[in-house]
Amino acid sequence: QGFCDMQSLCVAALWLTGGALWVAADESTHRFVAGEPLTLWVNKVGPYHNPQETYVFYSLPFCSSKPVEELEHRWDALGEVLEGNDLISSGYPLSFKVPVAEHTKICSVSLTQETAEQLQYAVRNHYWYQFYLDDLPIWGMVGEMTSSELDEGGAEAESPLNSEALVYTNKKFSVSTNGDRIIQVNLTSENPVTLAAGTELEFSYSVEWSETHVSFRNRFDRYLDYDFFEHQIHWFSIFNSFMMVIFLTGIVSLILMRTLRKDYAKYARETGDLDDLDQELDESGWKQVHGDVFRAPPHLCLFCALLGTGSQLVAMVLAMIIFATATTLYMGRGAIIVSFLLCYALTSLISGYVSGALYLRSGGKAWIRTMVYTAILFPGVCFALTLFLNTVALLYKSLAAIGFTSLLSVLLIWLVLACPLCVVGTILGRNWSGTMSSPCRVNAIPRLIPDKRWYARPAVLISLGGVLPFGSIFIEMYFVFTSFWNYKFYYVYGFMLLVYIILVIVTVSVTIVVTYFLLNNEDYRWPWTSFLSSASTAAYVFCYSVYYFFIKTKMSGFFQTVFYFSYMAVFCLALGLLCGTLGYCGCAVFVRRIYMNIKSD
Repeated sequence: QGFCDMQSLCVAALWLTGGALWVAADESTHRFVAGEPLTLWVNKVGPYHNPQETYVFYSLPFCSSKPVEELEHRWDALGEVLEGNDLISSGYPLSFKVPVAEHTKICSVSLTQETAEQLQYAVRNHYWYQFYLDDLPIWGMVGEMTSSELDEGGAEAESPLNSEALVYTNKKFSVSTNGDRIIQVNLTSENPVTLAAGTELEFSYSVEWSETHVSFRNRFDRYLDYDFFEHQIHWFSIFNSFMMVIFLTGIVSLILMRTLRKDYAKYARETGDLDDLDQELDESGWKQVHGDVFRAPPHLCLFCALLGTGSQLVAMVLAMIIFATATTLYMGRGAIIVSFLLCYALTSLISGYVSGALYLRSGGKAWIRTMVYTAILFPGVCFALTLFLNTVALLYKSLAAIGFTSLLSVLLIWLVLACPLCVVGTILGRNWSGTMSSPCRVNAIPRLIPDKRWYARPAVLISLGGVLPFGSIFIEMYFVFTSFWNYKFYYVYGFMLLVYIILVIVTVSVTIVVTYFLLNNEDYRWPWTSFLSSASTAAYVFCYSVYYFFIKTKMSGFFQTVFYFSYMAVFCLALGLLCGTLGYCGCAVFVRRIYMNIKSD
């Protein structure tokens, strides 16, 4: 469930994937008649503290009512495969509203030395497993330790003198129904047995049925942690960020008033009220660079491609959050992944348009290279990282490994949908955006940039530019990280929308202040500085993710560490492009506005 951090978008995925989320006729309608056979699906097993380190359920020496190779597999949509799901029939005989007696035997396993050690390792590492009944997730632990003594790291002591690994052999299912629908499923693991070579493990189960008044549409509510997500600190963080927005917009307003003060003085002099005010005003530093401020930035192709991708991400994230806020919360396996893939592909039109239009207005000639950069840079990084993680998962024989056909499907979405839309967007941007009419003429020879104090240098401004935007979102980052890495379902999309709006305002405001400070020191290199200063928010988020990994989680091992930091790297890269684009666009409007009314010879 590590990918279920935005679950309410599954409705969109059902439309976009042709309703392939459920396959069996009874499970597609979620209506059953008394005595109708039900399928209990087993999904995956793995260490509880390592969400991405999951394996096939039958990789452990469990058994079923029939040979494992004869059990039915449930092949679902692309999103489920990318999420790392592999549903296999458990072989447990279940029928709707038909009780099963206590300790009904399923099968038995005679442990060898190897299988006993395998189960002992699983119990000592807190292995959990996941079942599904009528698309309702069920979780359980493989076993328990006889001692709860903890070592210095917080893990249970592994010395045989202090603890002993026991495996649960009986599963008790309590199913609640409302008429002909299944509403709730609870699992109680019982009968722990000592693990040793030669031990005969007899696996059994029981099923009891009861009625409930909970409606079908509310059956997922029990998975939502209201106390965690709607805690008072969550509301306080929103209020704190809102006050920051008021403060920053006030500063930007003062800066704008200062730049326009001379114009106000001119109007006042015409009325004879403030005749001497104009004499008190000196030429500001930012006016000295009017002949270079609209010069095209270096590495223009790369700059336009990054802004195009950032604009795409801005639109995609906003559309996804608004849709999630407006729709009913349902939780679908893998639906969010497919939704993001398709939404990213469709918004490629925006990336092509923005990069093509900006490149044309900047006077660039190599527009094809810019288009290629826009289409492949961000997806290329993601795909290369996916191949690396896939190699690690294959070496560990984990369910996180993506099959060749699934990778091919993702590539086809990019080639057939994203790339053509990027090309179309570039052509539209070059033909519909018009030409750039700068308020000031650009000098033929670049102006020499004077030496500045250390705190006015671009590197320092870039490093400090992301502090306040990070401060406005870091509490929300805690909730997002916890839902992604700690098996919680994120559902407070209204909070996320507010935080997103606050992030936009704070990022634009801070970057305008940074740009004004840079121009006042007669440094006209504002395009890259504004982009990187706002993009530095992602660097602070990545540093916070390092803190979160070591302090807030108990993740361990090479596999989980590689997956965690790879995912965080991609997330922060996308966040950096998004924030960088917001900062540059705000500064572009600001710079154009302040230079609009000055006189230049």
